Amino acid sequence: MRKAEHCDLDRIMQIIKGTIEEMNAGGNDQWDDNYPQSKDFARDIENGDLFVEETDGKVEGFICINYEEPEEYNGLNWSSDEKAMVIHRMSVSIDSRKQGIATRLIRYAEELAAAKGITYLKTDTYSFNTKMNGLLAKIGYKRIGEMSFHGKENPFYCYEKFLR
Repeated sequence: MRKAEHCDLDRIMQIIKGTIEEMNAGGNDQWDDNYPQSKDFARDIENGDLFVEETDGKVEGFICINYEEPEEYNGLNWSSDEKAMVIHRMSVSIDSRKQGIATRLIRYAEELAAAKGITYLKTDTYSFNTKMNGLLAKIGYKRIGEMSFHGKENPFYCYEKFLR
């Protein structure tokens, strides 16, 4: 795992393209041509918030980790008001699925949080994103509510986890 660099953007966008195609084929419109875009990842890289997992020098997945909570998180029934690290924009290459990369990406977010003295994590995903919802539940994230987000017709589910 390492911090992403601007030279990783083409590969990240290849992963996004494959992920969007797979999502759309499964009836999930969470991501599309409008979001996420290269500029979102460029900003994440500039802020030092984007991390990549690579195998033999090839980026196989990525995750954005920071303290930025979407405005839509306000008013949800979070278990705590302590400072949280937030997981955003995460994906694994279609060719590299079912190898534990997604779990490693989230575990890395947890390790990064712990190293910074943060014991609380938050994230969200689209209700139709069955893979991500299943992964979050499997590794101990608790669903605390739902929100409207990105103008989508269906809700996003919000999750939290305490590292204690």
